[in-house]
Amino acid sequence: MAFGLKRQELTEWKRRIDNGEIAFLTHYWLDDRFPDCKTVTKVGCSDIKKLKSWGEKYGLKEEWIHYRKDGYSHFDLLGDTQKKILKEEGISERLK
Repeated sequence: MAFGLKRQELTEWKRRIDNGEIAFLTHYWLDDRFPDCKTVTKVGCSDIKKLKSWGEKYGLKEEWIHYRKDGYSHFDLLGDTQKKILKEEGISERLK
């Protein structure tokens, strides 16, 4: 279940994806499958080649991409992977 997300944040994430940028969206999230994770970061891009290349840089596998018909395909970052990548991207403040 997702929560703590403002419409403006979602709109901006979609706009950046539509423009072919790598876009980040972090929000609170609860899922019984991941009891130690309280947030998720969705990293999307309309240019799938660019998204795959970005993911490879961090050891993310292509099969981890959530392909969506609406054009908002993305990786979900959780836990230590999320923290490490957001720190390397210079946007770790999103976790606060």
